[in-house]
Amino acid sequence: MGTITINGKKVEFTNEKNVLSIIRKAGIEVPTLCYQPELSVFGACRLCTVEDDRGRCFASCSEEPRDGMVIYTHTERLRKHRKLIIELLLAAHCRDCTTCDKHGKCTLQKLAYQHGINTVRFANHREEMPVDFSSPAVVRDPGKCILCGNCIRVCNEIQGVGVLGFAHRGTEAMVSPAFERKMSETNCVACGQCRVVCPTGALTIHHNMSEVWHALLDPDTRVIAQVAPAVRVAVGEAFGLPKGENAMGKIVAGLHRMGFDEVFDTTYTADLTIMEESKEFLDRVGKGEKLPLLTSCCPAWVKFVENEYPEFKKNISTCRSPQQMFSAILKEYYRDPAHSGGKKTFVVSIMPCTAKKMEAARPDAYTYGEKDTDIVLTTHELIRMFDAHGVNLETMPSEACDMPFGIGSGGGVIFGATGGVTEAVLRRLADGHDAATLKAIAASGVRGDQGIKEITVPYNGMDVNICVASGLANARKVLESVKSGEKQYHFIEVMACPGGCVMGGGQPTDGTRVQRAKTRTRGLYAADGEMVIKKSNENPLMDVFYNSYFKDKVHDLLHNHQD
Repeated sequence: MGTITINGKKVEFTNEKNVLSIIRKAGIEVPTLCYQPELSVFGACRLCTVEDDRGRCFASCSEEPRDGMVIYTHTERLRKHRKLIIELLLAAHCRDCTTCDKHGKCTLQKLAYQHGINTVRFANHREEMPVDFSSPAVVRDPGKCILCGNCIRVCNEIQGVGVLGFAHRGTEAMVSPAFERKMSETNCVACGQCRVVCPTGALTIHHNMSEVWHALLDPDTRVIAQVAPAVRVAVGEAFGLPKGENAMGKIVAGLHRMGFDEVFDTTYTADLTIMEESKEFLDRVGKGEKLPLLTSCCPAWVKFVENEYPEFKKNISTCRSPQQMFSAILKEYYRDPAHSGGKKTFVVSIMPCTAKKMEAARPDAYTYGEKDTDIVLTTHELIRMFDAHGVNLETMPSEACDMPFGIGSGGGVIFGATGGVTEAVLRRLADGHDAATLKAIAASGVRGDQGIKEITVPYNGMDVNICVASGLANARKVLESVKSGEKQYHFIEVMACPGGCVMGGGQPTDGTRVQRAKTRTRGLYAADGEMVIKKSNENPLMDVFYNSYFKDKVHDLLHNHQD
């Protein structure tokens, strides 16, 4: 413990790792561009520089706190220092702000406004580099990069993929994949976490909004939306709703107003995923083969296994993700002339995840030769489309999803949080459905924001060892421990994004990471608490699916068939 005097006021500190954390704890905002609390300290931008009582200036993000320090955060000297840094960054930056995807959300733009920078005195001598649109998930614009290194560190430290790095030196320095390859030519898993931490428009979401507008205006096209669980607790904050509030009913109403013919909840096929994955798991345990079973809901995780650990490909569940299941079902249902009404079907998947865009283009995302998901929109894109159409969720009344696929369970809702798939599986396998049973499952260790969670549950006379991981660097640790024989698991759930889908690469990025994860996860569990149906197998539409129209097509629609 100790005390630091900041701008004349004493502030106590305990285990804060740097002076910047203490400054923010005191409610004082010091600008940064390269600082992310969950990443290693880089100290590149120098905007967080402060001054002590002896006139020494230092970057507060990399300075360890010491008892008795006296610092000042906004002296005239520091204001001039920060203003010059921002001006120099702008001098080497593409300034087409009005057409930039980050316009109004760009940290550099915000700082320029705050520091009164109306003109830039220096010419831009940087060579103009082409924009890389090759990835279906992320667009990379080198002209807007400020070399903060956030994307490099998140790709290496949190995701353990290492696609991006610094190239060249001095004024020629740039962030790029190795050998200046395009993103599509790398081992990028399309998770979008680089876009989440980018303070400018150097890394943005690859948009597909125009294709959806075109489909909505076509009178011969039936446009159908499916909405993932994590979207409902993130989209509302852009329209003044409390952070983490469940806005699903308002989303449905807004999509109807925009012209979508039907709107469904992806929790329906999350329930189907649990039905099929539980069956597959019990079959593998009974045979003692292809264990541990690896979940297949997260396309970035599946791509990671294919790229980095091909020896585990056979362990991945054959179940399609809930997105791909639903799209296949919808295409099959409306393929029937009795349901199509003479219109072609266009399926729009609204996801928190940029990797879902990649998943929709995979060879195994086709059924009977037809692409299942036509377009994937992220939460960010949905917000922009609502804005463009004048849809304000704050004043929008709630509407229910359409039938015949309009019912999901609470087990499906919690898919959006790390551990949610495992909890839904445990609910499915549990004999009881009373409150005490559900509370015991929730308290078993599946919940929480730890990067790696291990639980052991008894089932039919055996102990089932389960691991839940989020963040691909953590997933790598788990797979390495299985490879070495250090760990023996029966079931492994992995979400590529830390915290799960609530923190997906397509979600809004306002606020701190910890705050976003906490409020959205709490919102999903609250939505689950309000659901009448808690277990996937108690969803009445499961019996309808298995015993009526689709009963002879279950494997074709719900499972992958690619080697």
